[in-house]
Amino acid sequence: MRIVIAGGHGQIALRLERLLSARGDEVAGIIRKPEQGADLREAGADPVLLDLESASVEEVAERLRGADAAVFAAGAGPGSGTARKETVDKDAAVLFADAAVRAGVRRFVVVSSMGADPANSGTEVFDVYQRAKGEADAYVTGQDALDWTILRPGSLTDEPGTGLVRLAAHTGRGPVSRDDVAAVLADLVESSSTAGLTLELIEGSTPVAVAVKAVAGN
Repeated sequence: MRIVIAGGHGQIALRLERLLSARGDEVAGIIRKPEQGADLREAGADPVLLDLESASVEEVAERLRGADAAVFAAGAGPGSGTARKETVDKDAAVLFADAAVRAGVRRFVVVSSMGADPANSGTEVFDVYQRAKGEADAYVTGQDALDWTILRPGSLTDEPGTGLVRLAAHTGRGPVSRDDVAAVLADLVESSSTAGLTLELIEGSTPVAVAVKAVAGN
């Protein structure tokens, strides 16, 4: 498969790129800064220099043409203010979805956030983030031309992955390692069996492959 990842230098994205390239997939990661390219190449991915906050739909679509799947893993980051929650966490996700539709890439996976809600009316930075994520998710799920899956991890940790998770429409809150999020994403992009599902993810007791197959059967 050829898979294009938005936010290619993110902590989850780099882990995902290593997993995908190790199994033989062709991976490209969209990045904003040229100096990030070395890390992507080390992970086995081709760096694609493009700023999703200023690019046009056609510019993004051009990078997506020929891909089998697209993953939106970009984020403004914890140190950013409310403005970039809008321009990255919402607007860039909408742009990436529109570009995937234009490029004919049906498989589309979004790394969202547990608690994402377009109706969140709070004014704190985290409220704005959750609202932006929720609005982006709502937009993606309204695209009939996409075989979308929304993944909403719990509290992210840098603990080594165990390969054991809980994946369901509703899991309740809890931690999950970035390693295990990447492992779940790697399984999700492989097929469209979970298309149309919004899933929460925390650490648990079920092997990743089994957990993905279980939700696909529901």
